[in-house]
Amino acid sequence: MKICVTAIGEGLDSEIDLRFGRCNYFLIYDSETKSVESISNMSVAASGGAGIKAAEAVANAGINVLLTGIVGPNAFSIFTEVGIDVRIGAKGTVREAIKQYEAGELESIRSPNSAPHSGMKKGSGMGRSKGGVDKF
Repeated sequence: MKICVTAIGEGLDSEIDLRFGRCNYFLIYDSETKSVESISNMSVAASGGAGIKAAEAVANAGINVLLTGIVGPNAFSIFTEVGIDVRIGAKGTVREAIKQYEAGELESIRSPNSAPHSGMKKGSGMGRSKGGVDKF
């Protein structure tokens, strides 16, 4: 089974990153071979669609389980379509997150837990009216 953990850096001792689409790395742990692969998230600096691009990269890597924090509706729909189990609630390092998953301590989500564009910084142009006043 392949487990993907969103991370700030490379390696099992890296801290997890709770942002799915804008994390720095995807660490992929193969529970059968005990191998670890680190993939740079190429969509981290995307001006839009980071979640979709990141979800496609994870799906194409043959992942069975994703350990992360915040997943928007577009990315979540891809995970649902390809059968990736999304788990939240991990704390600490990638190594600790994998142990938490194996111990059955992480919650499986059945719907997105973030609104569209929530990873965008305020004032990036999305959701702003012509008068410059935020609509939210």
